[in-house]
Amino acid sequence: MLLLTNAVIISTVVFVIILIIFLAYYYNTKQVIIRTLSKLPLKQIGSLKTNEFSKITGKALHVKEPLIAPYSKRKCVFYSIKIEHKKSNGKNKYWKTIVKEEKFQDFFVEKNGDFVIIRPKQNPKNYISHLIVDEKVNSGTLNDPTPKFNTLLQHYNIKSESFFGFNKTLRYTEGIIEIGEQVTVAGISKWKSLKEPIEGYNYSKIAELESSDKQKLIITDLPNLKSKRKM
Repeated sequence: MLLLTNAVIISTVVFVIILIIFLAYYYNTKQVIIRTLSKLPLKQIGSLKTNEFSKITGKALHVKEPLIAPYSKRKCVFYSIKIEHKKSNGKNKYWKTIVKEEKFQDFFVEKNGDFVIIRPKQNPKNYISHLIVDEKVNSGTLNDPTPKFNTLLQHYNIKSESFFGFNKTLRYTEGIIEIGEQVTVAGISKWKSLKEPIEGYNYSKIAELESSDKQKLIITDLPNLKSKRKM
């Protein structure tokens, strides 16, 4: 009986662990974005219908002076960075996030000469996003930070060495939407009057993808996303 009880307990613990891992994977932002976008047909910008949840793919273009990514120094309309410090707690080691930053601006998505405008906002946050990591850099005990990495750390007031002069174990990741990069965006489509002319665009109205109370904007540079047929 005792052996049976122990087997049931072990089986229950294993099941709970597997369930937690599955739920963490299923509900992480990347998988939510992939599942949502896969259910939508890929629209041509000119065929967008007002108030319809729509998905489009095209080149990201800046509306105003582009952002500059902190490490790569590339021009972009959106960047997401993270700096982590490896810490230890007894026998356990873990990564502590010391900087997590997203910056973005309004941007166009262009396809075949048609434009749609995207206006992400932080407060309140009206979007979910997943950007591919374009840059990775790290330092550690036998790995001095490069001058470029050190400059970045100094910008965020992070010391690369401990009190005793040893290198901290640090890592940095950077994902960006570069000017001209292919992106996929989904949102509630609206048609707006164009207040200022866009070079190469000869229409008085422009499409915009917006969020709603129930649906946030989706922004990603993931390639090869599966989709229903084009419309």
